[in-house]
Amino acid sequence: MTTPVSLALAIGALVAGAAVGYLVARARTRREEARPPGPTVAELLERLVRSSHNGVVVLNKFGDMVLHNPRAYELGLVRVNQADPRARKAAEQVVETDEPMEIDLSPLEARGRQPEAVLGQVRPLGDGFTVVEAVDHSEAIRLEAVRRDFVANVSHELKTPVGAIALLTEAVLDAAEDVEEVRRFGSKILRESTRLGQLVTELIALSRLQGAERLPDLNVVEVDAVVREALGRTTLSAESAEITITTDPVSGLLIEGDRTLLVTALSNLLENAVAYSPAGSPVSISRRLADGMVEIAVTDRGIGIPEDEQTRVFERFYRADKARSRATGGTGLGLAIVKHVAANHGGSVGLWSRPGTGSTFTLRIPAHVSPEPAPEPARAAKTSPAPRQEKTPERTQRLVVTGQESPDHGGNL
Repeated sequence: MTTPVSLALAIGALVAGAAVGYLVARARTRREEARPPGPTVAELLERLVRSSHNGVVVLNKFGDMVLHNPRAYELGLVRVNQADPRARKAAEQVVETDEPMEIDLSPLEARGRQPEAVLGQVRPLGDGFTVVEAVDHSEAIRLEAVRRDFVANVSHELKTPVGAIALLTEAVLDAAEDVEEVRRFGSKILRESTRLGQLVTELIALSRLQGAERLPDLNVVEVDAVVREALGRTTLSAESAEITITTDPVSGLLIEGDRTLLVTALSNLLENAVAYSPAGSPVSISRRLADGMVEIAVTDRGIGIPEDEQTRVFERFYRADKARSRATGGTGLGLAIVKHVAANHGGSVGLWSRPGTGSTFTLRIPAHVSPEPAPEPARAAKTSPAPRQEKTPERTQRLVVTGQESPDHGGNL
């Protein structure tokens, strides 16, 4: 009896286990059937190609496109549903040699905002298929051109005072016994060495503003203090040029920034106004609050700047009047520094100018925003029920202005 019973129990356990396994498998199958189908590998690859920052085209052995992305149109790799002939020709060579190659796919003619420099990489995929990848190198080419131009300009600007100092030193040695000549040449050496030192200082300042070096922590700065310090720096050159600098009343305006950089920027604008103004003419400073920005305007009655040069005056080493700039010791970097100081403070610098009338440079910096404490709820009178109080916000924002706004100086002389 024991053997039949054991056999029956074993068969029962086997059947029960099979039933449980069947039920588990069936439940898993139902879950998988209910789950939405995921993308296939081919679909994922197509998504990858379409989202690529580079232009991608896959060609068959006949040069026909079998796959491409929108970026290929933007870079000019695809036009009118056909790949660039240069890409097709390169693909034929790659199929024959089975070796990747690089080609120039830059536009043959300018077309609006199309990239100027496009590099193509053609690689074999096998079975007569090739992939062409177009990469936009316009920014890299532009930066390299800027770097070469900057190095050339710096070399030229440094060469001029260094050469002058060498020649003047020789003249001093030749006139060693003539005290007056030594003094005359000595003063010129001093002027050129000062200019050289200023050039190096401004190059260092500009490189810091343009580079990755972190700016100092911004603090609340009084605009009036910036104006006073900038005036102090410019007083000597203004008196030498017989220029009178006037200012509007104290404003009480506040901004957030680096005081040293802001004073440097305003001083550069004042020095520029003095350098390009005739003797006896006025230069004025005005400040006001407009649309959350503090505007500090420097206006002169100088020679003015032609319209076609106004967009270039903020470039490094650019001089609207080269002869006058060199005569006054200008480095050609002052306005470039102003532009970068403004940008690093979240602001900008604008220009209005008319030849023969004068110019107005306006430095715009965001005004300081200070939290305003919420007003205390009014106390209820003892003889009446307390009125229902409206919930007041914990903090509100207001622009801190302790003085009157100056008259509109929006670019008109």
